[in-house]
Amino acid sequence: MGAPALTTEHTSLAAFAESLFECLPRTDQRRWAHAYVQGLLTTPGKKSVRRLAETVSASPAASQSLHQFVNASPWDWMPVRAELTRWVEQRTAPRACVIGQAVLRKRGEHSCGVHRRFLVSSGRSVTCQVGIGMFLSSYDLAVPADWRLMLPGSWAKDPERRARTRIPAEIGPRSVEQHILDLAGTLADNSAGAPLPVVADLEALGGTDAASLVHGLASRGRDFVVAVPDRLQVAVGRRLRLEPAHREGGQTLVLAARGLFESDAGVLTRLESVVPRDGRGRHATVMSGFVRLPGAGQAGERVDRTYRLFAIRPEAGRRPVRLWLTSLTHTRMETVLSLTQTLAQADESVRAMADGFGLLDFEGRSYPGWHHHMTLVSAAYAYDRLERRRPTGGGERLLVAA
Repeated sequence: MGAPALTTEHTSLAAFAESLFECLPRTDQRRWAHAYVQGLLTTPGKKSVRRLAETVSASPAASQSLHQFVNASPWDWMPVRAELTRWVEQRTAPRACVIGQAVLRKRGEHSCGVHRRFLVSSGRSVTCQVGIGMFLSSYDLAVPADWRLMLPGSWAKDPERRARTRIPAEIGPRSVEQHILDLAGTLADNSAGAPLPVVADLEALGGTDAASLVHGLASRGRDFVVAVPDRLQVAVGRRLRLEPAHREGGQTLVLAARGLFESDAGVLTRLESVVPRDGRGRHATVMSGFVRLPGAGQAGERVDRTYRLFAIRPEAGRRPVRLWLTSLTHTRMETVLSLTQTLAQADESVRAMADGFGLLDFEGRSYPGWHHHMTLVSAAYAYDRLERRRPTGGGERLLVAA
């Protein structure tokens, strides 16, 4: 199936909300969904439910109704996210499915999924909820379309906590790698376009098993560009251009990924100069080599599949900071390298949602409430960025009956 035709005409917020929330079964749910997104777009400062209600309605009961809609109303967020995915695809030319992370810091211990977590980005441990997000990324922007909430065992296996925060019975403990595979699979089901390569930095997300993620993506036929740890075991051999001195009787040589680029590894690698996509700035020197992952792989995956391991060559002989593994072995390196830059776009989108769209202002504690809030924040951000609207603190007042 080909990529959807891009839409360039302007869409009003009312038309956007009508399209996005048409799947909600009740009229009042659709009305309050519109109101919540309207409030996120127009309420200055902290976007508490009370302040959102004051922005969109003159009714003193609006705050209670909005709170009920987000935290207690039993509407399914997945059809809304599917429609949001299609809406974003119609207005952009997505080139990657980027996996990002949202960290929602919390003071108490009662919000669903809250736990102590070490953040690689800051080098500190914080009490927080962690959302793993799927972003549709074009050359200019990454827009969130789907989310998963990390549930440590202390939550997933505690019947009292599950009942109190209304965690569905079918939701169990899932690793970061499993969440990424779930997100990629849901995108494939919802998308009207061709499958997009998956881009992720597993260590930044708190994942620990790069091999299982790679095997999982490969067995599903998904291309990928994934940042991998230095210690990832890779295999090189005759079919992968291993130099004769290291063929060891035709057997493959297994080594840590970092070893591929060590001066004494004896493995043939390639150096190439890559021009930035916009033609400006300094060229990057990329080191790359062909590898396989040792082991039998998973059902449906070719065990002899070849990948490309690469890194940007640092200046002054320093070691490469980050290693990448990709299935795009026949794609030009400048294209592959540009895909790695979409991670920064996703991070920027999370910062923007935190600063201006109420990402961190959710006051509820339930599992459905978290997913409702993340869906509505994503919708507001998508509408703002793709329809060229910016929250100004003013705007139209949407009068909503209580």
